[in-house]
Amino acid sequence: MNLAKLSANGQITVPVEVRRRLRLVPGDKVLFLEKPNGEVVVAKAGVAAFAEAQSAFAGAAADFGVADETDVDVLIAEARGRA
Repeated sequence: MNLAKLSANGQITVPVEVRRRLRLVPGDKVLFLEKPNGEVVVAKAGVAAFAEAQSAFAGAAADFGVADETDVDVLIAEARGRA
């Protein structure tokens, strides 16, 4: 178990063990992914992290009635007030 303390500026120091495991180096971006159960996963941002994010949310689109790209286009148009 690794703990980090949140600073007054909203920053945390990623524990060295986690940095090693994720192969993080200064300047890397870190992805914070919230799962439906409220749990947060921390991953190195990149292709692998986004693939993991996609996998974690597989099926979530169906919960919102989104079946394909056309549905996404409709939702975007609605959000922009053009539907």
